[in-house]
Amino acid sequence: MNETTNTTPAIPGYLAGTWKADPARSEIAFSVRLLGISRTRGRFTTHDVTLVTDRNPLLSSVTATIDLASIDTGNTKRDHHLHAAAYLDVDTYPTVHYRSTGIRRTADGWAVDGELTLHGITRQVPLTLEVPTFGPGRRDGHRAGFSATAEINRRDFGIDAGGVALGNKVSISLEIHAVLHA
Repeated sequence: MNETTNTTPAIPGYLAGTWKADPARSEIAFSVRLLGISRTRGRFTTHDVTLVTDRNPLLSSVTATIDLASIDTGNTKRDHHLHAAAYLDVDTYPTVHYRSTGIRRTADGWAVDGELTLHGITRQVPLTLEVPTFGPGRRDGHRAGFSATAEINRRDFGIDAGGVALGNKVSISLEIHAVLHA
């Protein structure tokens, strides 16, 4: 983790605590080029995301586990095909994991440094984070919104199927609506 600094900027409504993603209001999505002319988009419908916000935002952390079998591209036949050993190999690697290793300020906002484990391979994958939003929930407790993006190369994780028809770069977007638990 990064060292505490005296210049940590204020985030309106910021609250320290443990936050859990609301699965009904959160989305972990991806897109990848197909045949070089269009994008195939999809999302994972089952995931567990925990964010721990420290009094000093630079000392905060995030962990996530995503159920790869929950892939939804809007095409059941394609989803089943992506479960196969040549792609996600869901039988051998049923989940993908992310664990932050640090939070830092950038010229444009924030970055979350972390390790992504996919297909049995762990690589450093930074997330570009928009300034989070915090506020009271409609019915109870406190809520927060976190938006982040990343890009990975599928071949870096041993996913070589798809040949030239499938792009190597996979864009990832996260829209996390979290509820304060502690």
